[in-house]
Amino acid sequence: MTRPAEIDDYHRKLSPSDQEICAVLATQIEQALPEAASKVWHAHPVWFLDGNPIVGYHRLKDAVRLMFWSGQSFGLPGLTASGTFQAAEVRYDDVSEIDTEALAAWLAAGRDIQWDYEHIRTNRGLVKRTAF
Repeated sequence: MTRPAEIDDYHRKLSPSDQEICAVLATQIEQALPEAASKVWHAHPVWFLDGNPIVGYHRLKDAVRLMFWSGQSFGLPGLTASGTFQAAEVRYDDVSEIDTEALAAWLAAGRDIQWDYEHIRTNRGLVKRTAF
């Protein structure tokens, strides 16, 4: 699947070092999840499987944050809990910090372990584990 132009536009607005980080992340995500749909969602690049957000990234004040919506359930090292649901994250200041082997493991887990964020409103604000 071809990357949407809106993601490339997002990258162009970043500093050169952040562009480098995001280019590596996008390439790794697209290789690991070729069937995923991607778009800029809530102003940030996000990849979806069957309408459910799996992984995305954005620039914070101090780093580029890579977030997995179901990451707390992966049982893999390197991710930090984020928020009140099941999300987990890792932050990067430099492209050299990206561990592509860990990233590949997280992306594989993201395909297999999902919480249903797509229907969070109809589930009255609760996330439920999907049946994948």
